Amino acid sequence: MAQWVMVPIIAVTVLLLIRAELCSQQRLAYRLKPLSTLLVIGVAALSFLAPGMRAGYTLGVLVGLILSLGGDVALMFPSAQAFQGGLVLFLLAHGAYALTFTLFGGFHRADLAVGGVLAILAVAVYAYLASGLGNMKGPCVLYILVISFMVSRAVSAFYSPTYSSIQAWLIAVGAILFWISDLILAVNRFRRPFRLHPVLLVFYYGGQLLIALSPSFFR
Repeated sequence: MAQWVMVPIIAVTVLLLIRAELCSQQRLAYRLKPLSTLLVIGVAALSFLAPGMRAGYTLGVLVGLILSLGGDVALMFPSAQAFQGGLVLFLLAHGAYALTFTLFGGFHRADLAVGGVLAILAVAVYAYLASGLGNMKGPCVLYILVISFMVSRAVSAFYSPTYSSIQAWLIAVGAILFWISDLILAVNRFRRPFRLHPVLLVFYYGGQLLIALSPSFFR
């Protein structure tokens, strides 16, 4: 499939992005970050050529990726307003993913157990971040709730007859990697900054890429 040709290209741009971030080459990073996300968007768009694809699912994933691109651009700027704008765009991206996974996968009894685990994790994450949130406590609670719901809908793909086994793994692992990347971003910004945090962009782009590949694997 054409998508797989783009995977090593994305790997190279992400590695170059991480290097640029670590070396404080901001101009280069500002080019590579949106480029990497645009390439991931291209992977999802190519699924329109896959046999058995479902246009509605692909469109839902593309909406999430395009909103994420907006969030990426917003977070490149250091101001608090830009960060808040990025937060809103990523919140909407998670909402788009959650809606898409739910419309095609539905709800299942096992979701209760998954939701319970994610609720415990959400409480633990908020408790850890709370002391550094300041006036961002309300938005942070909302964001944690939405991303946790998105992950629960992604894991639910394992229980849905709509998705193939490969597709379920792509969706679930992709969503979990996205969750991890957001947790790292939050810890770096609100609790404990660490210089090597750009290395962990691997989680973000890895998660987005897996979700972008998922439309090509319908039964």
